[in-house]
Amino acid sequence: MELPAVSLKAIILVHWLLTVWGCMNYMLPVSYAWGNFCVLAVGIWAIVQRDSLDAITMFLAGLLLTVLTDIIHISIFYPSHDFVSDAKRFSIGMAIFSLLLKPVSCYLVYRMYRERGGEYTFNIGVASAGQDRSSYEPIDQTDVSAQWPSTSKAAQPPY
Repeated sequence: MELPAVSLKAIILVHWLLTVWGCMNYMLPVSYAWGNFCVLAVGIWAIVQRDSLDAITMFLAGLLLTVLTDIIHISIFYPSHDFVSDAKRFSIGMAIFSLLLKPVSCYLVYRMYRERGGEYTFNIGVASAGQDRSSYEPIDQTDVSAQWPSTSKAAQPPY
């Protein structure tokens, strides 16, 4: 089943609204607001530069990171049952709803990343220390052997 195409603007608008509602009662720390709004700013950069692979990659990485930080913020600063008003319940509910929507948003942003030409390759550099040049074909010269200087010729004297 194919998911419908969702605009990056819609993803950012929904997360912005849920973050604003999550920050209404000052129950969550300022770091919750700063982290989420900074990631949304990177998302705006991804909207402005439609062809930028870096912008969408950083937005995806930021969304993934805020999933972790939101879990930490909500679990540490969740209020006790004695002091929960309706406004605080609404605020924390919207923060939890934003957290639950982030994996779906990450998947949709990952699809946009793939549409922009990104590839998921995990390369730490150890496995491919040497490069495979068996399919390399120079396009600027017709003779491949003329690419390297001959060892039989005498070296030119230095100037």
